Amino acid sequence: MTTYAIAAAARMLRGAGDEGDMTGARILVVEDEPTMAEVTARYLRRDGHDVRVVHDGQDAIDALPVFEPELVVLDLMLPRVDGLEVCRRIRARGNTPVIMLTARTDEVDRLIGFGLGADDYVTKPFSPRELAARVLAVLRRSSEQRAPGEGGVIRVGALRIDTTRRTVENALGPVALTAREFDLLAYLAVHAGQVFTRDQLLDAVWDTDAPTEPGAVTVHIRRIRTKLEEDPSRPRYVKTVWNVGYKLES
Repeated sequence: MTTYAIAAAARMLRGAGDEGDMTGARILVVEDEPTMAEVTARYLRRDGHDVRVVHDGQDAIDALPVFEPELVVLDLMLPRVDGLEVCRRIRARGNTPVIMLTARTDEVDRLIGFGLGADDYVTKPFSPRELAARVLAVLRRSSEQRAPGEGGVIRVGALRIDTTRRTVENALGPVALTAREFDLLAYLAVHAGQVFTRDQLLDAVWDTDAPTEPGAVTVHIRRIRTKLEEDPSRPRYVKTVWNVGYKLES
C-alpha cells in the first residue's frame, strides 16, 4: 500500500491525529456549488491530500496540465463545459482516476459516466466521509504496486498482464487501461478459467462499503473488451458465461 493510503487509512480508523504526518495525492475537485466544493476539499485535505478546487469545466481542463492531478473529483453538471466532456479530455490525456459526482439518480446516467472511463460514481447528496473512503480506495488501486517477488507476469495467448508494473499488452502492443479496468482484468487473470458473478467481482475489485450497481461490472467488461479484443463482439479473452457471470479464458 502506498504511503498516502497507509496514512489516510490510519486516519480513518482513529478519526483524529496530526494532519502533518502523512503524504497525500494531488486531487482536483471540480464542483460549481461553492459550499459543497469547500466541504469536499476540507475532508480531503484532512486526509493529507493536496487539493485544488475549480468551479467550471473549462477551468478544470486548463488546470490539468498545470496541476497534474493524481485523481479528479468531477461534478457532472458544470458551467461552460460539462463533466462528461471534461472526463473525455482527462481520458485523452491518460489514465488519471476520476470519481464523478451527480444529482442524477437513475442507473443510465451512472453507466454513461462509467462508459466514459469514470473509476467511481457518487450520487448527491453524499456523505463527505463516504467520498473520502472512495477516494482512498481508487487511489490505492491506481498507484499501488506489489512488493518484489509478489507480482509477476500472466500470459494468456498473446495477452501479457504484468501485475507488478500494472501494464497490459496484446498482439498489437500496449493497452491503456484505467486503474479499475486493470484491477478487474488482473483479478480475472489470476483466477483464469474461474467464473465470477457480477456481485462477486464487485466485492473483489470495488473495495468500498458504499453501494455500487452490478451494472458497473458489465460496463467495465465492455470497455476492457473494446481495448483488448480484436473483435469485442466475439471476445477471445474475457468471456461471458450466460446467466452466471464472467471469466478470463485460461
